[in-house]
Formats: sequence, structure tokens, C-alpha cells
Amino acid sequence: MADSSGRRSAELFDRALEIFPGGVNSPVRAFRAVGGVPPFMVGGEGAFVTDADGRSYIDYLGSWGPLILGHAHPAVEAAVADASRAGLTFGAPTEREVVLGELIRSAMPSLERLRFVSTGTEAAMSALRLARAYTGRTKILKFDGGYHGHSDALLVAAGSGLLTNALPSSAGVPDAWVADTISVPFNDLEAVEHALSVHPGAIAAVIVEPVAGNMGVIPPADGFLDGLRELTRREGALLIFDEVITGFRVALGGAQARFGVSPDLTCVGKIIGGGLPAAAYGGRAEIMRLIAPEGPVYQAGTLSGNPVAMAAGAATLRQLHTPGCYDRLESLGKRLEDGIVQAAARAGATVTVQRVGSMLTPFFTDQPVRDESAARRCDTRLYGRFLHGLLDRGVYAPPSQFEAWFVSLAHTERDLDQSISAIDDALRTAISETKAGSGPAAG
Repeated sequence: MADSSGRRSAELFDRALEIFPGGVNSPVRAFRAVGGVPPFMVGGEGAFVTDADGRSYIDYLGSWGPLILGHAHPAVEAAVADASRAGLTFGAPTEREVVLGELIRSAMPSLERLRFVSTGTEAAMSALRLARAYTGRTKILKFDGGYHGHSDALLVAAGSGLLTNALPSSAGVPDAWVADTISVPFNDLEAVEHALSVHPGAIAAVIVEPVAGNMGVIPPADGFLDGLRELTRREGALLIFDEVITGFRVALGGAQARFGVSPDLTCVGKIIGGGLPAAAYGGRAEIMRLIAPEGPVYQAGTLSGNPVAMAAGAATLRQLHTPGCYDRLESLGKRLEDGIVQAAARAGATVTVQRVGSMLTPFFTDQPVRDESAARRCDTRLYGRFLHGLLDRGVYAPPSQFEAWFVSLAHTERDLDQSISAIDDALRTAISETKAGSGPAAG
């Protein structure tokens, strides 16, 4: 029987606090941005997850994006079981690596050659090392609010000016390690062009999430990605698409297929592991030849290409070749978007929903969100109250205003309609609590 008090999750969180920093093994899981105690999950099936207190939720987190088929998909479960029986890891080449590599390359032709790693952080870090070796340059340009993993050189926040010296956004990162990282506003081609002109012949690569997903979902402005392609080609810098989130999410061929822009290098992850740790980076063959053992750029990993993760990823990608699956994801995503917009109108809430395919974010603002500064102007306290209202009504959404919601192929129209009803009630309650100054919230 479900315990609505959340007592078991609270007990587990207390124990976790004695072992892990903040009680978690990845920061946003701690619910610091929204307040309260995170529910501890014990199971998932299809579009639903169940917590330690027996409460069931319609899940729009999807393990932060990988579970495009939903939880415990039979084909993925069977592939994992089969691979596990054959052996969990070998530290040697396996056919499963080749199979998954071929599936990725067939969907993303720009990845002429690729290298498997275990995390998106490794993929981005390795791609940048490769870009520096290929170009003989040292500087990297990224975008404010763009997250490419937690390697030292990418934990950067721009200063008050667009091109002031970069400062670390994490303790423990020496200033010198980010001195060659430049950060400018997302969707601002003029800022990119200015950076390239201020540092002529010095920028090795521009790395970008083609659809921002780590400051909430922010689509590229018309012409932005094409402009990046033109500017980098003109200046001799590489263009790197971080498609860890968007790869196989917004289209079978990722954002580069959806928007028709081909980068020099691409990072993919999440979905290619089918729910297990796997990522990759790849691109033009002439660039990838610099990777050891063919070339002088060293990168290695004991569990890279793990056969169980490869099996899960291959099973997932095969399912995504089913005719009509991306049309269905688009339809489900639009149904949820429209439902949130209509619920907000009924509740008198100010919400802007931004969506690309099956990923979306409801921002508590009345303006379109084009970059990080606009995202940060959203009402995060209201989002916190809204989130807890959703949890109380059986809907599990990201515990942060600045993350993406994900719809899976396991969701049904009935699930979405039930979710929209919960969203309607949660919005009304959140607005009422905000006016009264009560309810859980975090600033």
C-alpha cells in the first residue's frame, strides 16, 4: 500500500546524507532547486515509475533523456539479459561495438568514424582535445548556459562583458585551466563573430548544444546553426555539436538532421546506451585518424564499448527505425505542450512552453527564452511549488526550472490527458500558494 507521507524516501535520504555529499550522486537529484525530499525510486515500467513509498508517477524525466522507449522495454531488457549471460565486460573488442557503431553512423553520416566512451563528459572532453590537436589552436568557444559535462575547461561562466577573461564556475578549477575558454550568449551570432575577430587564428572549436537542454529547452534561432557553420568554416575552427541530449531524440539523425547542418565533430550519449552508461564522439575521418592508436591524441577507457551497454543501445536504435515513431513522438510532444498552455490559461498562470520534438520546458515567464539570461529571469519559486503539486498528483517532472521534460514512446494519449489534468490542478494550487506565501519552494 502506498504511503502518501513519503516516510520511506525520507528515511533513505537521511541515510544517504551520511554517505554521499548532499545525499546524492549527481547534484540536481537532491531537489535543492525546488525544496523538499527527493522520492527514491524502486521501479519503472513503460511511462511510469514507482517510489520507495509505493507511489506511482507518470514519468517525464526519463532518466534525464535516455529512455525514449520508456522503462523496461521488452526488447532492451532481452538484449541486456542476453549480453549479460555472455559476460559483463572483457576489455577486448566485441561484435556488439561494431553493430552499434554501424547503427549510429547509418543515422548520422557526419560521424564517418567514432570512438565509444562511457559518459557525455568524456565525449566532450575528448572531442575538444582532438579539435585542439587537429587545428593546432588552444582556445574554445562555448555558450552561456551550455553544459558539456564537468571537465575543468568547460566549467566556465562568462564575465560581465562578452569577452572578458573566463572565470571558473566550480571550486577546484584553476583560473589558468579555463583561460582559453570563451563563453558568449546562445543564439547570438554577432557575439560569435566578434569573438572570432578578437582571437584571430586562435579558436580551435565552437562547441554547442544545437538545441539547448541544460538551461531548459531553447531552440536555435533561425539561421543560428547555419551561421555557426559558415563562421567556423571561414575561420578554420571546428564546429562541434553536443548531441548527448538531442541525438536520436529530436530526429533519428539528431539535431543535425532536423536542422540540416553538418558539424565537423559530434558528441552523442544518453539514448545510444539504452539506459546504460554509453557515449561516443566522432566526425570526419581525417580528424578522427588523430586518435590513438592511429594518431598522437591519447584517449582510453576500461569500460568503453561495454558489451551490455552496446546491446541495450543497439536494441533501442533498432526500435527507433520503426516507421512513424518520430511522428508519434512529435504528436505526443505537441499534445503535452498544448495541454500545458491551455492549463496555464485556465489557471491564470504566466507560462511559456518551448519544445523541439519530444523535449520541452514550461518556463514561468511571459517572454520567449532565447538564452541563459532570459532563462534565469523565470520564476523559479513558482516552478518549485508547481513541481511539488505535480508530485502530489502523480506526475514526475524535472526538479529544476532549467531542465528538459521528455516524452517517450511508452506514453499514451491517456497518460498525457491525465498529466494535463494534474498540471491544471498543480498550477492553480501553486499560484494560490504563491499569493498566500505558503507551500514548498526554493529560490
